[in-house]
Amino acid sequence: MRVPLLDLKAQLTAVEHDLKKAVLEVIDSGRYIMGPQVVELEERIAAYVGTSRAVGMASGTDALLAVLMALGVGRGDIVVTTPYTFFATAGVVARLGAEPAFVDIERATYNLDPAGLEAWFAAAGGRAAKVKAVVPVHLYGQCAAMDAITAIAERRGVAVIEDACQAIGAAYPSRAGLLKAGAMGRAGCFSFFPSKNLGGMGDGGMVTTGDADLAETLVRLRNHGMHPKYHHALVGGNFRLDTLQAAVLLAKLPHLEAWHAARRAHADYYDQRFRGSAVVPPACAYGRDRHVYNQYVIAVPERRDELKEFLANRGIGTEIYYPVPIHLQECFRSLGLRPGDFPESERAAAHTLALPVYPEMTAAMQAAVADAILEFYG
Repeated sequence: MRVPLLDLKAQLTAVEHDLKKAVLEVIDSGRYIMGPQVVELEERIAAYVGTSRAVGMASGTDALLAVLMALGVGRGDIVVTTPYTFFATAGVVARLGAEPAFVDIERATYNLDPAGLEAWFAAAGGRAAKVKAVVPVHLYGQCAAMDAITAIAERRGVAVIEDACQAIGAAYPSRAGLLKAGAMGRAGCFSFFPSKNLGGMGDGGMVTTGDADLAETLVRLRNHGMHPKYHHALVGGNFRLDTLQAAVLLAKLPHLEAWHAARRAHADYYDQRFRGSAVVPPACAYGRDRHVYNQYVIAVPERRDELKEFLANRGIGTEIYYPVPIHLQECFRSLGLRPGDFPESERAAAHTLALPVYPEMTAAMQAAVADAILEFYG
């Protein structure tokens, strides 16, 4: 049985009519840049996340970049984040001439370890004063330990920027109540890359924030820093969200909670099948209904790459996120970091594998995945 890692065509059955209608409306309108659908999507995402503002961006990468630009991050500054995430989280820091500094992850959740963050600041000496932001990543659809992270950052007057690119709809039981990803830091950054739980038909992103001044700065930055037209007090970029992508996302947004529920059901099935085996299911730190399973990532004790090949030969798609932690990437060699510096990130890179978990999977498809993995490990 063929089981792809992700099947975007299968999603069309639920949204095809509304999707085509939305796209045709944009085509007929002729308003292809910053059309009314962008504003509507911003309002609906802000309401969904629980912030007063949301600002559309061309991608999740541009969302992260624009927020750091708005905070004035530049040469001589430090941004603290995790080495176990998609490259963009650290890449945008380097693009601004600042230094990414890394804190290892928790073994269970793969998210930034608050104890490690506290230790980093304690050992940083004078470097601590250079930190402009801490960027925790809500990896694979589960929130990082935000109460502890924000408390550490607030004591030092440092902004917390949530990389929520994989976690739209994820929730966290904070001291202030149950909050969604993107509503706990100074800003939250989202990606609408097609593989995300809420994905477009191309790139797209969003920044959520409760800071009105920050939102207005982001509105200017995404359009070359321009306000009013042809007047530039800031140097920005072309970070605008396409009207066409906004229309696609508006058509899909009403289905998002049902898609989350299907992913959770699939995760529950996998968890039960792998119980008592050599396979370690992903931790669910705050309860199943607060995880959105953008990825379902297992940890295996050995032979991960052989398992991946074995599954591929059975027609089952998998992916390794991420085989080389950021601190070991060639482009960051100048930081002087070496293997062994972040052992949990390196362990995750060597022992984890993402399985198909998309909403449209059938029971037979899930059974085929679980059966094959259990067979491989005897």
